[in-house]
Amino acid sequence: MAFQHLSVSDLKSMLETQAVSIVDIRDQQSFIAGHIESAIHLHQENMDEVLLTLDMDKPLVVCCYHGNSSQGAADFLNDKGFDDTYSLAGGYVAWAAE
Repeated sequence: MAFQHLSVSDLKSMLETQAVSIVDIRDQQSFIAGHIESAIHLHQENMDEVLLTLDMDKPLVVCCYHGNSSQGAADFLNDKGFDDTYSLAGGYVAWAAE
C-alpha cells in the first residue's frame, strides 16, 4: 500500500488519540526555527540511525515545507517497510498557519 495524504486537522486528531511518529525533512535551519512537537529531523546523514529507532507499527507522518517533497519521502519510507505512512498536506507552512 502506498502512502496517504494527511491534512493538518487529521494529524491533530490523530495526535490526540494515538502514538504517531513524525519526521521533518526540511533543512536544519528551518527545523530549528520551528517544527511540530515531537518531530524528528530526518536528513541524509542520520537516515539509517533514525530508521532503526522508529517504531514501524506506529503511523509515520512526513513533513516538509509545502507537502511536495514529503510525498517522495513518504513513498521511500513506505518502501522501507513502514506500512502506515502519510505525507502532511501543505507541510509545515499549513501546520504553522493553523
